[in-house]
Amino acid sequence: MTTTAPRDEQLWSRCDGCASLLYRKRLRRNLDVCPECGSHARLDAPDRVAQLVDPDSFTPLPDRAARIDPIGFVDALPYPHRLSAARASTGLDEAVLCGTARIGGHPVALAVMDFRFLGGSLGCAVGELITRAAEQAQADAVPLVLVTASGGARMQEGPLSLMQMATVSQAIAGLREAGLLTVSVITDPTYGGVAASFATNTDLVLAENGARMGFAGPRVIRQVTGATLPDGFQTAEFLLQHGQVDMVVPRHALRGRLTALLAAARAARAARRPPVPRPGPASRPVPATAPVTEAGPQPDAWETVRTARHPGRPTTLDYLETAFDGFVELHGDRLGADCPAVVGGLARLDGRPVMVIGHQKGHTTAELVAHNFGMASPAGHRKALRLMRLAARLGLPVVTLVDTPGADPGVDAEQQGQAAAIAENILALSVLPTPVVAVVTGEGGSGGALALAVADRVLMLEHAVYSVISPEGCAAILWPDSSAAPQAARALRLTAADLCRLGVVDEVVPEPAPAAHGDPTGAADLLGRAVAANLAGLLDVPPATLVRRRRHRFRRYGAARIVEVTR
Repeated sequence: MTTTAPRDEQLWSRCDGCASLLYRKRLRRNLDVCPECGSHARLDAPDRVAQLVDPDSFTPLPDRAARIDPIGFVDALPYPHRLSAARASTGLDEAVLCGTARIGGHPVALAVMDFRFLGGSLGCAVGELITRAAEQAQADAVPLVLVTASGGARMQEGPLSLMQMATVSQAIAGLREAGLLTVSVITDPTYGGVAASFATNTDLVLAENGARMGFAGPRVIRQVTGATLPDGFQTAEFLLQHGQVDMVVPRHALRGRLTALLAAARAARAARRPPVPRPGPASRPVPATAPVTEAGPQPDAWETVRTARHPGRPTTLDYLETAFDGFVELHGDRLGADCPAVVGGLARLDGRPVMVIGHQKGHTTAELVAHNFGMASPAGHRKALRLMRLAARLGLPVVTLVDTPGADPGVDAEQQGQAAAIAENILALSVLPTPVVAVVTGEGGSGGALALAVADRVLMLEHAVYSVISPEGCAAILWPDSSAAPQAARALRLTAADLCRLGVVDEVVPEPAPAAHGDPTGAADLLGRAVAANLAGLLDVPPATLVRRRRHRFRRYGAARIVEVTR
């Protein structure tokens, strides 16, 4: 809804759906839903909390976001200035409001995102606050309710914002293991890294009427594919039709629907025999991990991006032929498709059987097209998930080779549940009871890369890149146009040396001069030796310890310094 003029701001609003002029008090009584056309206006987090929870039952968590700037990002404005402006305009510390409350008399932990704050973007503080809300739910043995509204991961925090997708997903996994209900309420808009993680990997996914959700936004899909989008594309009703949400609920019915779901979960939990022990408070992060190995001086970030994209750079199939032995490819997601952008199967490394899964690009134009440029469809992510779970059943370590500009942004991919497929991979890797070593060999693009990179050890080739968004995409959003991509590449901290300093990567694997495409055999030898060495230290670790350490790994990204606790 938009107001007619500043002096009438408190009296009249114009509906963005039907352009009707509406009396503001009447609109508020109708929960900011247009009485003429039913259009649901966006709500800020405090208003959403007031509408959902029992009166006077909401208690904010004692944790509050501190001011951070983890990578020193600067575009038109320094990042701290943007944060200060967002705090001043919204009255919030960050893009999420977390606390405990009661809904219909049922106690819950609650996290409500606010799109006004930098587009509801997922940064380190947001991820930490939502994770602490999940930990509070586990400590209190109550359900977790998430209300999402986000454009995706926060570019200004680079790869550390991308890691929050895994951090929050692991907290969701902990609640699953404890038998506690998790519910997400999708509101308009929910995109990118939020859609591809905790918005869709909860037990139940509800969508408010008219809400839009997807991995890639409509503008990106049109730009990349040139496709004409179907009517209602990515709306709540479209998502329901394509099996991606449990139900679509109008705003006036949302509190009642949540109450019914919480009542059913409470009754089922009370009926269990024996009762589930009440878990204690989750431990705070974060234990020490193995020391990282940092590369030497790096070339310019934009030159590294160009090197990572070189058509002669070895692909996953090249590495499987040279660094591994006896590769037997396995196909299909068992749901009707086999994505050529993901290859995987059984192989041997130093005589030990392993499951290897990786993105496949190609060297020629024909090969790149045949493999969709390494951009996995939902079928590709589901195939990878099937092979990971097979590896766990067989007791095989998993090795993943990451080389993708990002997940498939096409219309078909969205219809088939791209965001949910990525989210499920991240969640499954969080609890996979077998060693996982990931290697970023070329491009590590956003959630499509993270879907194969939630691992015990994350390695990165010297001239690879790993980023929350492509430099061109970042430049198009934060600079005048994509010609600023070199500047964006430097700001995003996407090189191996950057990622090693940030603690996202454990080890940088050197490449033969001038880079892997100049000596593919030498590059394969270095990669094979690095993977074997990192696997060796994981093979005798008990599964429960592996999972615990993996969770601590993704819990540590900036956690200790991004939240201030006030009591």
